[in-house]
Amino acid sequence: MDVLPLSQTALQYDAEVTDEGRVELKVPLRVGARVKIFVIEDTGKSDADGFDDLVFAAETSLDFWDNSLDDEDWNHA
Repeated sequence: MDVLPLSQTALQYDAEVTDEGRVELKVPLRVGARVKIFVIEDTGKSDADGFDDLVFAAETSLDFWDNSLDDEDWNHA
């Protein structure tokens, strides 16, 4: 069984998609490190739209994702 760290640091980059549909980033991680990548299109809205709260919650505790009521809703969707 994999054990996840209790806290992780989220990295945010501003990047452009190339003509080939690629995005390249230089990251401060060791070669061979496994990562999860979430890609969202920048809508031009400021960070004041509430996204910072979600990032903070995701960085500080994995308990944010452990929500039995939400799980129940999604399991019966």
